[in-house]
Amino acid sequence: MNTLDITNFSLPQLTELLVSLGLPKYRAIQIFAWLYRPHISSFSQMTDLPKELRNTLADEIVFEWPQIAAVERSKDGTAKYGFKLKDDRFIEAVLIPEETRSTLCVSSQVGCAMGCEFCLTGSLGFKRNLTPGEIVGQVVKVRDWILDMDESIPGLNNLVFMGMGEPLANFDNLLVALDILTEQRGLDFSERRITVSTCGLVHKIIELGEKTKVNLAVSLHSVNDAVRSQLMPINRTYPVAKLLEACRKFPMPKRKRIMFEYVLIKDINDSVADAEMLAEKLKGIPCKINLLPFNESKEVVFRKPSDEQIELFQKTLWNAGYTVLVRSSRGADISAACGQLAGKKSL
Repeated sequence: MNTLDITNFSLPQLTELLVSLGLPKYRAIQIFAWLYRPHISSFSQMTDLPKELRNTLADEIVFEWPQIAAVERSKDGTAKYGFKLKDDRFIEAVLIPEETRSTLCVSSQVGCAMGCEFCLTGSLGFKRNLTPGEIVGQVVKVRDWILDMDESIPGLNNLVFMGMGEPLANFDNLLVALDILTEQRGLDFSERRITVSTCGLVHKIIELGEKTKVNLAVSLHSVNDAVRSQLMPINRTYPVAKLLEACRKFPMPKRKRIMFEYVLIKDINDSVADAEMLAEKLKGIPCKINLLPFNESKEVVFRKPSDEQIELFQKTLWNAGYTVLVRSSRGADISAACGQLAGKKSL
């Protein structure tokens, strides 16, 4: 059975493959463009290719997207998708619709090896990396689902790599997926509409900025090494000083900023002193700060701070001159909020 799946190929890679099969380069552009049209599932649909060529391609190669196995809708409009992969593992992606745009939160791994204490995905452990096709396939299938099921939802405008897994730990496949997502003949996303989040893999942060122009988000959650190491084991390898040094060196055009994500956890990292320390440590880094009140669940002992404490934390950062947003939790009622994705077999 043929297992050469061209959903894992960027346009240059597909061109190289097809030339090796004796086809001219222009056929790669034709086929690649067809792959990313809505509702394309077989070579027989590629009607500007000769029928004999379509049959030959079907014998030689395949393209198979991960399948949506279940969908759960939140009362706030958020949708969570459970994807079944070829090896019968499951991942989740989350659609966050707004009035004029929609954002898809994409997964990059099955499970996660980072072991962050506040994240349900980390409790699963690491199973494997997603292929480029499994990453891009989440976008393809959700786009098609919107067209089929709910055209009142705005089309996908933004992608955030904040789902299951650590994107920079799947770096090579991430780069191929980004190439496909931003290729004009592919899904044609602007790099400024894509954000890659990391918990702090310092050795890959600079390389990401050198090889792409996507936005960088950093899951920070504390600038106290003892606290951050308690919450995020990666801090024992890459402590705060090394992480922030990499952020200062991250290649960025003027007017672009790093987004620091900060989950506020009651009595752990939510004090005024924590906010003052954060303001001091981030000096000189073009950035904005997203505060995320902790999403409580029965599996995790941490709790959300009071609204008054959240507001005080935000005001402390405002007074220090930072752009600070408190991000409202979307999809919490269907376990689709930040840190709640767990790759369930059924939703």
